[in-house]
Amino acid sequence: MQWETVIGIETHAQLSTVSKIFSGAATQFGAAPNVQACAVDIALPGVLPVLNRGAVERAVRFGLAVGGPGVINRRSVFARKNYFYPDLPKGYQISQFELPIVTGGTISFLTRDGEKTVRLTRAHLEEDAGKSLHEDFHGMSGIDLNRAGTPLLEIVTEPDMRSAEEAVAYAKALHALLRWIGICDGNMQEGSFRCDANVSVRPQGSDKLGTRCEIKNLNSFRFLQEAIDYEVRWQIETLRDGGSIRQATVLFDPDRGETRMMRTKEDAHDYRYFPDPDLLPLAISAETIEQIRAELPELPQAKRARYMREHQLSAYDAGVLTSSREVADFYEDLVRTLGGGHKLAASWISGELFGALKRAGLEISQSPLGSRQVAGLLQQIQGNAVSGKTAKDVFDAMWNGEGEAAAIIAAKGLTQISDAGELELVIDGVLAANPKSVEEYRAGKEKAFNALVGQAMKATRGKGNPARINEILKKKLAT
Repeated sequence: MQWETVIGIETHAQLSTVSKIFSGAATQFGAAPNVQACAVDIALPGVLPVLNRGAVERAVRFGLAVGGPGVINRRSVFARKNYFYPDLPKGYQISQFELPIVTGGTISFLTRDGEKTVRLTRAHLEEDAGKSLHEDFHGMSGIDLNRAGTPLLEIVTEPDMRSAEEAVAYAKALHALLRWIGICDGNMQEGSFRCDANVSVRPQGSDKLGTRCEIKNLNSFRFLQEAIDYEVRWQIETLRDGGSIRQATVLFDPDRGETRMMRTKEDAHDYRYFPDPDLLPLAISAETIEQIRAELPELPQAKRARYMREHQLSAYDAGVLTSSREVADFYEDLVRTLGGGHKLAASWISGELFGALKRAGLEISQSPLGSRQVAGLLQQIQGNAVSGKTAKDVFDAMWNGEGEAAAIIAAKGLTQISDAGELELVIDGVLAANPKSVEEYRAGKEKAFNALVGQAMKATRGKGNPARINEILKKKLAT
């Protein structure tokens, strides 16, 4: 039997406010335990929550980015999600259930098979819980309530993904979008972006969903890939052996590369949701939504389409250049300095610059070379001062801190030879020294021409202008 994987993703994105969703306590990461937990966060008797306007505005910004005003509910309700856990002081979590702030929307991204669109079920506001600490105590656990009350936007998809690769591509696209519109810093190591993957399998061709297991708190794209791959294999093997899948919450052990059951999965009725009596329904005016919409930057999908339409870039290049706002800004600064050269700029960013950044383990925002410096090198290529091949050596020198492109080219004597008279003398010598290649080319063997070009480049120590050499060679061989 052939099996089909079905995946839905729930993402908890920490909103980039400086204070918590229902209190004025700070949200800064890394503080000593429990110093950022106020009376509201620890649920002292008599305290009341007050909603953070900044969290609401960020949720609206997300709704506009994934679907426009139509997916934003002008009236939404906060609910109490009841469960007991030591790091949840109130005994319930304030969240949204029946009436979330966002319903619907889509996320689109590129895969090896083309563009994929994942439908969003909802996005709702909620508070985070605290954190249990097990490592620093012998035989006991500690509780750090600094995270209690931190504002989260939980983003839930429909079960539209069919492989771990698609799930990772979706997560990366969502991560980039949240950072692009400035509502989440996306720092996975600090817990600002955490994914839960709902995974099930079913016989190929069936439209009935299988029993799902939820893999909790995956805080890296690599773990998301590995956890889903393992869970899919385990479920298929279990079913093939005649077993059954039990709905459960599981954890991924990255050291063992496997998932293990944490608890049987609760359903919504287990949490006894009911509207929070301390919070009025959230009402958002059309004017507020329009004001936030007017402040949105050009979104990745629109920018990608514009690059393809106006800059004549391929879908792949346009996708790479809109993978983050920082990359898009770098590209636009670069072409602005060049006054064009879109394809050249795209090629060098996705090739040499990204390669150097990957080897150094850096983001583009940390690049030792700014767009102005890279533009200086590309201007040398455009002006035929250096060939593309030589320019890569110049780039390496620039990356290593040896100076600007023009100065390196001059100091190392790398200026390209484009003078027709000088190149003709070199080519005459090459033709005289390689009569066999000349004869083979005239007999129709195209490879012989490439050999002659190689000899000419060798004779100029790689400094000959390849286009000019090709042009002069063809002219002389035609006579």
